[in-house]
Amino acid sequence: MHPYLTFDDGTEVVHSDLIHEDGIDKVLVHFERPTESGFDSIRCELPLYTWTPWEGSFSKDELAFFDEFVHSNAALLYC
Repeated sequence: MHPYLTFDDGTEVVHSDLIHEDGIDKVLVHFERPTESGFDSIRCELPLYTWTPWEGSFSKDELAFFDEFVHSNAALLYC
């Protein structure tokens, strides 16, 4: 995983190398924020924009922001 960005609230964004699977080039984008009891984590798989929650929870507003962020940064995340 490669570091991409850290938001002011401590949420880190990292992404995988390009993964060639089933004829599709994919990138996994992880959002993770430390909490008192562990982490809030979620993953997005590009290019399908499939979201997978891992642990903890992000608010609906945060998830909407992450979705917009991934859509607007997808070209850079594939580099």
